[in-house]
Amino acid sequence: MTEAQQPPFTWPQGKRAAISLSFDDARPSQVDVCIPILDRYGVKATFYLSPPNIGQRQESWRAAGVHGHEMGNHTMTHPCTGNFPWSLGNSLEHMTLADMEAEIQKANDFILDAVGVQPHSFAYPCGQKYVGRGETVSSYVPLIARHFVAGRGFRDETVNNPSFCDLAQAVGVDSDDQDFTILKGWVDRAVQEGGWLIFASHDVGVYPHQAMLAVTLDALCKYCINPDLGIWVDTVASVGGYIQQHRTREGLEG
Repeated sequence: MTEAQQPPFTWPQGKRAAISLSFDDARPSQVDVCIPILDRYGVKATFYLSPPNIGQRQESWRAAGVHGHEMGNHTMTHPCTGNFPWSLGNSLEHMTLADMEAEIQKANDFILDAVGVQPHSFAYPCGQKYVGRGETVSSYVPLIARHFVAGRGFRDETVNNPSFCDLAQAVGVDSDDQDFTILKGWVDRAVQEGGWLIFASHDVGVYPHQAMLAVTLDALCKYCINPDLGIWVDTVASVGGYIQQHRTREGLEG
């Protein structure tokens, strides 16, 4: 069966699409502003924790995990390309696959100890998925496939096709600095395509850079849980796990 011939993906309970809200770096505004809004609507989200920031709100993060929010892995030290001045001393270009695996394992151990939750999904720092440079470049996507149910990208340009997407590098749409009209358009597209939309943001309520306004998050939650739309709103690990199990059960490729 070709991809074009595949039947529509079957979401649970007759849902038409899935949406995951995710937030990076364990920023204080996420527990101070974001989580109270999510809890008001009964929405569970995924938080990709940067270990150096956990201590600012450690007990709040632990409580969020107890209440069903997902605590994901975002590496131990957030290595990115050295073209960013702040990452020049911790660049992907100077790392090996063994270095990255150590980063991932250390972050998993730290989060489990600090928050009491074992991470099941991963967010690529800055959306970058490689180590090395030139002829020595290697993708570390296989490491994520080995250790996690799903890995989320950043600043991607589409919705995940649940019958086809590579769960180890599921696409994530940047939801920072966007008004509700833009985000609603993405939600409507996911419903139309029967896909899985993953929003990726950072601060909440702090404007204007790398943030979602509190009023925008409130409107987004209210819109997504409207039963008339038929959207399953859940964490990256929950949706990714369902997709994995469904594909196995139905014998779907990809």
